[in-house]
Amino acid sequence: MHLVLGLGNPGRPYALTRHNVAWRVLDALAARGNARDAGECEVYRARQAVLDGREVALLAPLTFMNASGDALREWECRHGLDAGALLVVSDDVYLPLGHLRLRARGSSGGHRGLESVEAALGHRDYARLRIGVDAAEDGARLREHVLEEFAPEESPALEEAIRLAADAVECWMSKGILPAMNQFNRRVRREVSEP
Repeated sequence: MHLVLGLGNPGRPYALTRHNVAWRVLDALAARGNARDAGECEVYRARQAVLDGREVALLAPLTFMNASGDALREWECRHGLDAGALLVVSDDVYLPLGHLRLRARGSSGGHRGLESVEAALGHRDYARLRIGVDAAEDGARLREHVLEEFAPEESPALEEAIRLAADAVECWMSKGILPAMNQFNRRVRREVSEP
């Protein structure tokens, strides 16, 4: 079974923040796949969906972002884990709003949630999907920036990004990471190059 881990912070104050965009992708996938609850514990909430005939677990850590790996460890203890069937979805302040970047492996890029996932797995060889949430005005405001909600004028780009991210997850599930990268990363590059 595929596993999609969406990074975010628990609690109503964080629900609509930039840091929680991955949870909105989980919600979109859950709606598409008629998801049902698949268990909850102190460190995660899981839903199970069927997308294009394939089962997928949608995992939302109930830890805060910096301890996301704890949820993955607990999931592994209860259900086992195939790193080849894992996709981690996160926000990215170094990508323009709404742009996507899929990678088969790589560094955390300073993202504390991805650092925690790396520590839990003991390696960097897992697929990840980053969703651009735009950069802060300056580095000093980065922490506040990711905990801010999106502005109303950002809604169209955000909603399109959530839809495309869910499409990218489905592509990853059905065709694998390289075809998904070719399809969705190329689209991002075209959009970036447009005037």
